[in-house]
Amino acid sequence: MKGTDDGREEYAAERAELARLLPPAPVTDLPPGRHEHHRERLMNLIDDDTARAARKRTGAGAGADAQDRARERAGRPDRPARSRLLRPSFLAPATALAVAGALVLGYAAQNGGPAGTGGAGDTRSVSQVLLRISDAAGKGEALPVRDDQFVYTRSTGRDVDLTTGKLVVEPLEESETWYSQKPGPQKKLGLSRQYGETLPINAELGDSEGTRPGLHRPTYRWLSTLPTEPRALLDYLSEITPKFEGDDPDQAVFQAIGGLIGDTLLPPGTAAALYKAAALIPGVTEAPDAVDALGRKGVGIARDDERSGVRTEWVFDPEDLSYLGWSSHLTRDTEYGKKGDFLGDSAVIETAVVDKAGVRPRN
Repeated sequence: MKGTDDGREEYAAERAELARLLPPAPVTDLPPGRHEHHRERLMNLIDDDTARAARKRTGAGAGADAQDRARERAGRPDRPARSRLLRPSFLAPATALAVAGALVLGYAAQNGGPAGTGGAGDTRSVSQVLLRISDAAGKGEALPVRDDQFVYTRSTGRDVDLTTGKLVVEPLEESETWYSQKPGPQKKLGLSRQYGETLPINAELGDSEGTRPGLHRPTYRWLSTLPTEPRALLDYLSEITPKFEGDDPDQAVFQAIGGLIGDTLLPPGTAAALYKAAALIPGVTEAPDAVDALGRKGVGIARDDERSGVRTEWVFDPEDLSYLGWSSHLTRDTEYGKKGDFLGDSAVIETAVVDKAGVRPRN
């Protein structure tokens, strides 16, 4: 590489080659409207932790903590978000990275090229893996999901508690969610069951008329309207993904895709297109040692966020290439942890369609 400009030209050529390798598919109409993500739930990092620490000192006990955490995951608008790396159901990797990014010092990439990129061979390698995952996803069954039904997900994962200012890994905790598939804005989005408590999932703060289907409420119907041509899909996701000062826009889109593939049912065509779109994001690499929250080893796809010093890995079953879960860790020393420290993970156990919220699928 002769200089920074030459490096950009070389990388642009690699992206052009990758785009050429990805076959186009029919383009569907874009869904109307945009949905704002309320970052305040993630950025209010101190107040609730302080209250939690006070309860511990006064002996209020774990019961109150469990109820707090259940309410947070259930989307209760009457509680502030805490500085633990919480995982809203459809933004699992995004949440962990957003919180971590808010806590670490700013970081300037030392390389001339985009974050996390290697040579042309690395780009071709990860694109081939994502194409395999895309092909497998595209062969899945298109489920008849009705507007009056609910998408059920059972998963498990670990959070990191930052109450003391240091990373404290919490035990695995299983959760269940039932998300409504009703079209139009909804104030009651479903139910969440965790920590022994079942609570409603309400519309996000600021959605006085209810939350519309979209990036942060991805109903099966809405997902079916997304473009299936990879470049068009990536461009659309880039447009609707919230952007915040200091964030890496490529990382934000990677996180958005991770949220969509993580905790909901995807139409096969949409799933296939999402993986091809991910292959077009600069800095996406393979992760040979990827492991989900249940310890299942698999095919890994990762991206390093150079600005926050966080790496997120998606994990896929080595046999059928189905999505298993995700994990995240630090890529450099920070004020609250060391390079390699664990930041959180998750594993999908079961996903299904049910007729009523609160009712588990029949096996």
